[in-house]
Amino acid sequence: MPFLILENLSKHFDGNLVLDNVSLQLKERELVAMIGPNGSGKTTLFNAISGFLKPDQGKIIFKGIEINNLPPNKIARLGITRSFQRIRLFHQLSVLDNMLLAARYNEGEKLFSALFRTRLIHKEEEENIKKSLEYLSFVGLFDKKDSLGENLSFGQRKLLELAMAFASDADLILLDEPTSGVFPETKAKIIQNIQKLNEDGKTILFIEHDMELVMRLAKRIIVLDHGKLIADGHPDEIVNNEHVLDAYFGKRKSYA
Repeated sequence: MPFLILENLSKHFDGNLVLDNVSLQLKERELVAMIGPNGSGKTTLFNAISGFLKPDQGKIIFKGIEINNLPPNKIARLGITRSFQRIRLFHQLSVLDNMLLAARYNEGEKLFSALFRTRLIHKEEEENIKKSLEYLSFVGLFDKKDSLGENLSFGQRKLLELAMAFASDADLILLDEPTSGVFPETKAKIIQNIQKLNEDGKTILFIEHDMELVMRLAKRIIVLDHGKLIADGHPDEIVNNEHVLDAYFGKRKSYA
């Protein structure tokens, strides 16, 4: 069974059709890019998958469970996490504390454990601290673990948000323009981190406007235009697709 199934998703805003009967599937461990012109419905689709928007019609099925009527916190517990176009951090908390807020807790959500601070909770906290520090090392922010979020550069905040997505231990990671606005050195780090995470078994769907990056990183590309799914396939197929060239590129361009 496919890992994620979207069936005939539609969404209106103020009478405008933003998602138009979108259907697609993701397999486990895929690394997929989603592209399309501004306003094509990419972020709206992310919001629907993660529970921040309810589709007007259609179904979203994740690991065999229909999730389109679940709130974001329950969807997150099932194993979906995401980043945002506008970075969302707790600026007055340390980098490590931001990581710990993103980490998955199982024992702490049980009433008895929460009230009586059992040994299992302490063990889980210790494990989450260890994992958080490992992920900070992974993205190159270990030395910033005690810094406040507000004192990080824009690129460092992007890396922290990426590390927070990793710390959630989610099975499906949605990344909304993960490299936008960062310097080339930081972009290279983010690309390496995404590739490594996918190699380690995570399923990743990312939105990106940098087509050079998309062609280098994605193994499959999904294309939206005016809320419609107009193409879905291997990168070599997408760059030669007439509908994509008209909607997204405007003219033929080689990314070989």
